[in-house]
Amino acid sequence: MECDVPVQQIHIKPEMTISGLISAMERAGAYNGGALTRAVQIAGTMFREEGVTRFFGLAGAMVPAGMGGIVSDLMEAGYIDVLVSTGANLTHDVIEAIGCHHFRGTDKCNDIELRHDEINRIYDVYLPNESFVEFEGFMQEVLSKIPDKSVISISDLLAHIGSNLKSGILATAARKKIPIFCPAIQDSMIGLQFWLYRQTHGIVVDAFGDMDRLMDICFSAEKAGAFLVGGGVPKNYILQSMLMTSMGFSYAVQLTGDRPDLGGLSGATLDEARSWGKVDEDAQTATVYGDATITFPLIMAAVMGR
Repeated sequence: MECDVPVQQIHIKPEMTISGLISAMERAGAYNGGALTRAVQIAGTMFREEGVTRFFGLAGAMVPAGMGGIVSDLMEAGYIDVLVSTGANLTHDVIEAIGCHHFRGTDKCNDIELRHDEINRIYDVYLPNESFVEFEGFMQEVLSKIPDKSVISISDLLAHIGSNLKSGILATAARKKIPIFCPAIQDSMIGLQFWLYRQTHGIVVDAFGDMDRLMDICFSAEKAGAFLVGGGVPKNYILQSMLMTSMGFSYAVQLTGDRPDLGGLSGATLDEARSWGKVDEDAQTATVYGDATITFPLIMAAVMGR
């Protein structure tokens, strides 16, 4: 085993840029700081290289924490070809796009008092009930624009919602014709609003309607890369998508705070994914453990800076 590359000590300078900091961390190369710099290298390669189909997975409460803007900026810049998200992140994206806001709060609070004040807590982020009232009004109006007795896929439903918004992830995807897949959309307020609308209307969402479109993307890809924020359904939906083809992902980066030894997918290593053929044997991979509200902005700022 090689051990001839020394760890270089990091020296912080007042005028240091993010790119300069990442370069210093790269020369140190240890622990999750080193993994973060490898994630910068891999993401940069994946974004620059022609012929790479770039999948992006979005799980965890990222939009409430302000991370949605980075995702929409990446889409705007052409660095995301396929987005797979939880329904919750897309719900919060709509809430922001219609002019409502998430508010900075504290986890040192009385949740019963928050309940009485009609405030919902996401760790230290607060979201008033009135935002969901506005959300319901928007959703019911948007759904009413779909012809009755229509049968649509989840991605088409999300594109329709995005076409009625002016900003955010869904709006950018609709304008740029980037497919958004959300296989667990029922597990969200968007799903509940659709269920409510269906009580008096005949629209049907085909749960398997996106599979042909996704498989077409996978089979036509020359090379594939995945950037995964969190795990859950988006991570699995992305990684399993290449199983039907003759190749796996050539690039893969995941940001997670979960342990691998519990057997859950969110903590599963990308090396484990090689055993399934989801990730190529010689793929470039990096797993960064930590809070994605820290690692995700740092990685993308460094990639953009380079």
